[in-house]
Amino acid sequence: MGARQLVVLSGKGGTGKTSISAALAHLGASANGRYEQVFVDADVDAANLSLVLNPKIDQPNAFMGGGQAFIDADLCIGCGMCATVCRYDALFPDPKNDLVYWVDPIACDGCAACVYACPQGAISMVPQQEGVWFESQTRWGKLFHAELFPGRENSGKLVTLLRQKAKLAVAGLHAPVIIIDGPPGIGCPVISACSGADMGLIVSEPGRMGLHDLERVLGVMQHFKIPTLLCINKADISPQSTQAIRDFAEAQGVEVVGEIPFDMHVPLAMVKAEPVTASFPECDAARAISLVWQKVMERLLG
Repeated sequence: MGARQLVVLSGKGGTGKTSISAALAHLGASANGRYEQVFVDADVDAANLSLVLNPKIDQPNAFMGGGQAFIDADLCIGCGMCATVCRYDALFPDPKNDLVYWVDPIACDGCAACVYACPQGAISMVPQQEGVWFESQTRWGKLFHAELFPGRENSGKLVTLLRQKAKLAVAGLHAPVIIIDGPPGIGCPVISACSGADMGLIVSEPGRMGLHDLERVLGVMQHFKIPTLLCINKADISPQSTQAIRDFAEAQGVEVVGEIPFDMHVPLAMVKAEPVTASFPECDAARAISLVWQKVMERLLG
């Protein structure tokens, strides 16, 4: 059996998901010291796992996303058929030469409808670089992470690429688990991060919005039939709200594997660019996360 994939998710940013993911990465490496670990930062729109794992970044690799329409002015006859079929209003007569058309690179969505409509074959799709991805080395294993360029799409495709690269890397390392720090929310990159995963760990936090976001992301996990566990971060800041999350989890049949207290050692560890379990292993948050790790591994590998 290959490495099991654990995806860590939250309904929104700011719940402490990445801090917990980094701590789990550290604990996994400590528990399986003879194997090199593999981690994925699937939040390609705002990647920050590298801020905590502090990797040695290797040469960037180009991520080529969708294509962009290009009009060959020598072939274009200015008939306007391309503009007729374009749903994004990305094609206009060239202001310098109204006998030919040009493409607005910002408006073009890369659908290629104009390519098929052009009677002269003057339009082609040119691949566009939409970001970069990295295979970096941390003190606790390999980290696959990426940066999508501002305003670019295809974040789901880039997340899928990172997961594929991680699976190829882990094949020769005998690491038992790939830890995926998923993006927040429920959008396309979340679906790419969690589809096919062996287990999910949702990080929630007390409060009405925390419960609402938990419901949303749990719905995604249930849709893909992924076994899901839950941990409550900063659980002691509102006992009543934490109890509401417990009640919801019980009603949904989701096991709460840990409650992590609010602990100022967590931001102090972030300032040091280290997981809290590495910087302050005896603090309350680190102890609670260690218990979460033990329970998650029992459910995932047991």
